[in-house]
Amino acid sequence: MIALDKETIAVCLLDDDPSVLKATSRLLDSVGWKVNAFTDPATFLEHAATHCPDVAVIDILMPEMNGLEVQARLRRISPATRVVMLTARDDPSVRRIAMTAGASAFFIKGVESDEFLAGVKATADSIS
Repeated sequence: MIALDKETIAVCLLDDDPSVLKATSRLLDSVGWKVNAFTDPATFLEHAATHCPDVAVIDILMPEMNGLEVQARLRRISPATRVVMLTARDDPSVRRIAMTAGASAFFIKGVESDEFLAGVKATADSIS
């Protein structure tokens, strides 16, 4: 399990699949991180504009607004927030776009829990 060596990390999750949202939220909560979960991109962006979370875990394929668009908007309203992408499909071109736009990590849904937690922690640790 991941050991925390800094204050509680504030993580926002954005995914249109409630079951993925619930499982990912529980996983992050299990290591003591403060988690806010969202199914709607607009609601997430409103929250991020006022709360500036440390890390945002964002799904790519969503019906209202895709994760790449959310990432671009988030960068404008909360530039200090680090982004981790979590998606069902590993599309190399989407991965490249997300990483070029500043994502700190890119995971495929179903990733091992310890690998995902380590990636989120490394992302949070990169905050200056």
